[in-house]
Amino acid sequence: MARLLLVEDDDALAEALTLALRGLGHEVVAAGGGEGGLELLALGESVDLLLVDVMLPGIDGFEVCRRVRARSTLPIILLTARGDPIDVVAGLECGADDYVVKPVEPRVLDARIKAVLRRSASAPGQEVVRIGEVAIDRTAMVVTREGHEVNLTSTELRLLLEFADHSGQVLTRQVLLRRVWDYGYVGDSRIVDAAVSRLRSKIERDPANPELVLTVRGLGYRLAKP
Repeated sequence: MARLLLVEDDDALAEALTLALRGLGHEVVAAGGGEGGLELLALGESVDLLLVDVMLPGIDGFEVCRRVRARSTLPIILLTARGDPIDVVAGLECGADDYVVKPVEPRVLDARIKAVLRRSASAPGQEVVRIGEVAIDRTAMVVTREGHEVNLTSTELRLLLEFADHSGQVLTRQVLLRRVWDYGYVGDSRIVDAAVSRLRSKIERDPANPELVLTVRGLGYRLAKP
């Protein structure tokens, strides 16, 4: 199972989640605030995934996510009591891999953790895939553009690989939710739009006028053929 860093300022909730996740086989390290979580990571605490509450005193969960993502591809799940789609999209735009609304049943959270970790694992297939000036090394799980490494999250990488594996095909938002996020969403297709926007900002020459990941109005997205 996974080693998790839980950043949660509500002591009772942190204790309950820690006990539940340990009961499901995970190792859990807890921090009571954003500063503490970032300090543990800076000191070299080795974890497989970060669970971070959004509404933290001081440095909030969005900022924790931004700081971690600026230097790492560590998988991140945000926890929040607010399920407004705008908040969900904001969380994903910070670089989070998933966004879970509290209260959450521990087995549901466990499933989401496993789904994110599966997405961060290596994908099978051709070792190097080229999309215009972008190259994906599947073995090293490294993406470069014009020879310079591009820092993608595991979800962004899975999204890019999904497009690459179906070059020229239109992929609807619901198909992408199922294939990339690895479980059925009843929720908001703007999750896909936010992830595509974030991906474009990293791989497109001009994200406002994309040449690689194209929008198919009313349907979804497709990768431009070479």
